[in-house]
Amino acid sequence: MTESSGAALPSNAPQQGVSSARPVVRLTDGEWHRLHPVSPLLKGGFFLIVILGWVVANLRERIAAIFIPQYDREGNPIDYIVSHGYIIQALLIIVGVLIVLIGVFYVSWRMHTFRITDEVVEVRSGVFVRTNRKARLDRIQGINIVRPLVARLFGAAKLEINQAGHDANVNLSYLGSGAADDLRREILRLASGTHAAAAPAAATAGDTVIDRRVNEFLAPLQDTTTPPESIVKIHLGRLIGSMILGTGSTFMLLIIAGIVVWISITGNFFALVIAFPSVLGFGSYYVRRFSKSLRYSISGTPDGVRVGFGLLSTTNETLPPGRIHSVEVFQPLFWRPFGWWEVRVNRASHSRTRGADNQANTTLLPVGNIAEVTKVLELLLPDLVGEDSVAMIERGLRSRGGDDGFTNSPLRAAWLRPLSWRRNGFLVTPGSFVLRKGAVWRRFIVVPQPRLQSVAIEQGPVLRMLRLVDVHLHTVHGPIRAHLDVVDQDAAIAFFDTVATAAVAAGQRDTSHRWREGDAPA
Repeated sequence: MTESSGAALPSNAPQQGVSSARPVVRLTDGEWHRLHPVSPLLKGGFFLIVILGWVVANLRERIAAIFIPQYDREGNPIDYIVSHGYIIQALLIIVGVLIVLIGVFYVSWRMHTFRITDEVVEVRSGVFVRTNRKARLDRIQGINIVRPLVARLFGAAKLEINQAGHDANVNLSYLGSGAADDLRREILRLASGTHAAAAPAAATAGDTVIDRRVNEFLAPLQDTTTPPESIVKIHLGRLIGSMILGTGSTFMLLIIAGIVVWISITGNFFALVIAFPSVLGFGSYYVRRFSKSLRYSISGTPDGVRVGFGLLSTTNETLPPGRIHSVEVFQPLFWRPFGWWEVRVNRASHSRTRGADNQANTTLLPVGNIAEVTKVLELLLPDLVGEDSVAMIERGLRSRGGDDGFTNSPLRAAWLRPLSWRRNGFLVTPGSFVLRKGAVWRRFIVVPQPRLQSVAIEQGPVLRMLRLVDVHLHTVHGPIRAHLDVVDQDAAIAFFDTVATAAVAAGQRDTSHRWREGDAPA
């Protein structure tokens, strides 16, 4: 078994007589490789050094007394060391501590290795307690590249491989920034079923380390070999307005109103102490959402949808075809006058990386108008595209019901849903099942036919009396619940049969798990 460092041959470094594709191919040769040499520092070493500095600063008298019995803990320990000639001993202690820290970091780095084969990505780590994690290529749901601010200063990035299952992701923390982009492309190539990868562009021979760091800070959040522009641009004014008028702001205003009423009635200001953590939490949420929604981008690539966001710490992720299990277009009440919508998805993986709205990578469009939502839907679900897809999407978002192409709830459903019964409806398209509901908070849900796991209809005694049922389309766990209440009984039974037949046929035809199989070698 051979081992080599993943940072020893950065993919963007020119090498005379060697193909620019050589480094990334070396990292996917099935052998064990190591991460970037600064990985131990970036994963907690800086925190350890800060804690050590705090201990020394606050307990220096006690520490000095341990090593110098004659020290009486009065005065400045540094002055005492200098005046009594203990400078050499103090320097030796400092050097010893540094050697121990470097040794710990070195051993941690040596024991953290990874390998990539034609079937799995495998990571081994730990010194005393060893762990081994594997991600099968055919179960990969997406690949994130996260560049925290400090890591960007060192030209490093974290590669997170998302796979189906709870807490099943595999992290490579950290790789060289260029190597992370190249490695993601190569992993997606192996997972897609194609036979050869295009050679990545080599760096200019005159580039210096400073030039590369500056370019990484200013470049768009896309792979350098993936030039398409973002199909959506979020303007700063719209972003701020969506945050102010969002659902969270409604709850915060209710809390503030409750505090004002409480104080005016009781004259007791203790409510401020109780509400302060909630207000602080809302403020923190808005700051995180604002910073993470800056420089937002979304575009299509041969290997799926690429989403990027972040200003100081950046993230960009590739979602391979067929990994999106349902899509929801959502509109809070106060967004309606401006025509703003949010797009989020259900996925089979649960990533630790936080998305543009601080959700667990489920929001793909924090805020957009109908035209932008349509572009995103067409990018996420190409099978939804048709001659009248734009009109269908607009009807699904804006229509209040009636003869709009959807099978809507009957008038007797108004007894149970007096506000929303008109908008309750479903539609079967060539590639998806579409649900529409909500009067105050509008929702438009799309479930791709191959991703449907099961369908169910439920009917309690009240619904039975009104000849109504509830319909449930089951997908993977996530923020989206694809269900529709108070649907006409006969229409729901026909929908049930159609959905069951179409989902089975679509699943048999689906080849999205090997989306580039059969492509000619690049």
